[in-house]
Amino acid sequence: MRHRITIVYNRPQPSRYDASGEAKAVYGVLDAVCAVRRSLEEVGYEVALLALTPPVASARKKLAGLKADLAFNLFEGFCGQPESEALVPEYLENTGLAYTGCPAAALESCLDKAGVKARLKAAGIPTPDYQLLTLETIDTFRLGFPCIVKPRREDASHGITAASLVDDFASLERQVGAVAGVYGSALVEEFASGREFNATVLGDSVLPPSEIVYRLPPGTPRLLSFEAKWEPDSIYYRGTRAVCPAEITRREERAIRDTALAAFHLLGGSGYARVDMRRDKAGNLNVIEVNPNPDISPGAGAARQAAAAGMSYTMFIEKILSLALESKQYGRPSTPHDRRRQTGADADTAAHTRIQAP
Repeated sequence: MRHRITIVYNRPQPSRYDASGEAKAVYGVLDAVCAVRRSLEEVGYEVALLALTPPVASARKKLAGLKADLAFNLFEGFCGQPESEALVPEYLENTGLAYTGCPAAALESCLDKAGVKARLKAAGIPTPDYQLLTLETIDTFRLGFPCIVKPRREDASHGITAASLVDDFASLERQVGAVAGVYGSALVEEFASGREFNATVLGDSVLPPSEIVYRLPPGTPRLLSFEAKWEPDSIYYRGTRAVCPAEITRREERAIRDTALAAFHLLGGSGYARVDMRRDKAGNLNVIEVNPNPDISPGAGAARQAAAAGMSYTMFIEKILSLALESKQYGRPSTPHDRRRQTGADADTAAHTRIQAP
């Protein structure tokens, strides 16, 4: 008998992104919901939809009424409240219902980009040097230019524009003020200017990596801005493309795969995640971000990488589903103590050992 599956997602609502012109990213979840539903129904699952809206108490009440064998978790957090993304797995971990994707602890930790970088450095996984700055603390700046200034707790490239790349103190101060004014403290990191890659971890394997290739006018910063992802009429969107599989040597691919797996396990990932990497001017591979439960709509990078691995979109969705059922069968962290244990010193040691392997 086929499992009953409920797709849980966030219904787009008005938010702070409207004022900044970044509301388009909020509606992307609907593409994934439609595509996942089609795929699951195609292979015979009984599928229901559950859209969550604020407040938290209302969302939890809806989750309490779930009548399913498994929740396909596409919840990205309430609009303008990225910290709420862990709400669904946190609730489901307490009820014992199987769900897709990463556990609450991984979602919580990866949202804090500065915390991720601290963990990576402690585990010996290269990542660019960084600082958290506000206008009140900018005089403590100690990094080398150029730098990139980004929000500390956002995803989908919110707050990333051409102005995010700064190469002098005046532009740094201006951008830190702009980012901190909207998002709180700004994460400032030394800019890795070399080739840019990302790889999707799927269970214990890594899909063929993509390279982000820029064909932008001279002088335009080579970075994956909000426009590059969400504004089809922009120079960035037209001048940025993902090449998958990336045109790299086997040795380079192995390094990307090992690095992606090390970062994934370090941060307590399960199910699937995307790891973004970039080479610095010395050619060293650096982890820029770790993104648990990334966009899995048909046009997104994870689906593209699955296709490069020979998987149809429906096969990709079925794999995500099977990983969730395996996690339920063999157990995943379900208590705060277990989550701390998985994402603590043991995971740090394992990741350090893995990345050092030949």
